[in-house]
Amino acid sequence: MLKSLNFPFSCGMALSLAFLTAACNSPKNSSESANTAPALVQEEAQPAPQPETKQTMNTRVKVTTSQGVMVVELYNETPLHRDNFIKLVKEGFYNDLLFHRCIKGFMAQGGDPESRGASPSKALGMGGPGYTVPAEFNANFVHKKGALAAARQGDQMNPKKASSGSQFYFVQGQQLNDNQITQFESRAAMKMPGFKYTDAQRQVYKTVGGTAMLDMDYTVFGEVVEGLDVLDKILAQPTKPGDRPVTDITMKMEILP
Repeated sequence: MLKSLNFPFSCGMALSLAFLTAACNSPKNSSESANTAPALVQEEAQPAPQPETKQTMNTRVKVTTSQGVMVVELYNETPLHRDNFIKLVKEGFYNDLLFHRCIKGFMAQGGDPESRGASPSKALGMGGPGYTVPAEFNANFVHKKGALAAARQGDQMNPKKASSGSQFYFVQGQQLNDNQITQFESRAAMKMPGFKYTDAQRQVYKTVGGTAMLDMDYTVFGEVVEGLDVLDKILAQPTKPGDRPVTDITMKMEILP
């Protein structure tokens, strides 16, 4: 069953979010408006994956797209997401899938297995591997530009905020001012009591940008360490209704030695 969702963005830009989620209400101001977007269907819950081994070096993944190459570093502090992503990459799960939902100034989403070879008219964003991954929120990892995070079902259907087994997004976002950062800090603290941005995180949001409205609500489990300009190229491409790029943007992934 599809559900309409509203996602006001505090910078005065209305953005629709198809992250398998219920509405997330950011602090509002008079310039906000909201668009609606369909939620994704619920993935069947299976036994949660467990970390394979304790790693000391962060795994890096090469993401080759039709717009260029990015290198992503996975966080060891989010071992369930790390190991699941590594498993899927090794299986070739992501090869030839599309970035099926791209919103400039917000994010680029992919990982729907139904997007492989999908016709231009096919509705995308509802596929997955048939399981979810338990949330791994960490105050050290926020939605700065280049962050890799997991999509998920909405709170009503998914009160534990478990992540999609395969769908992910790369954050682009926008630069924020001190007042906006403080507002989003308060919102994140409602999700994780005691949460507070570090000076470094505040500076990143002010100079590099991101989507702080999602902090402590979606699991961030990695970041782009090379080729961040490729994300900008992806999100500069024209899109059609539903936010799918007019010209398909494909991906291939491999674990770097």
